Amino acid sequence: MYLDQTRDLLTDTLNLGEAGKHLTAESPLLGALPELDSMAVVTLIAAMEDRFGIMIDDDDISASTFETLGSLAAFVEQKSAQ
Repeated sequence: MYLDQTRDLLTDTLNLGEAGKHLTAESPLLGALPELDSMAVVTLIAAMEDRFGIMIDDDDISASTFETLGSLAAFVEQKSAQ
């Protein structure tokens, strides 16, 4: 559930279009998607807070959070459970 929702959010936020639909849990994000720069990370965090009703503190975020689509979806799931 969170994987599909996170993929959709990432695709919409970064305007990935058709390419976003082919992302899998193992797809690398940070460093692999040119669209995912530092400003896009900030925008994506705000979008995740809005879409999933979660609060994300600076301390919650690390590079490993954005390593793959799966790691990002797992982060969202963990934050949603709190």
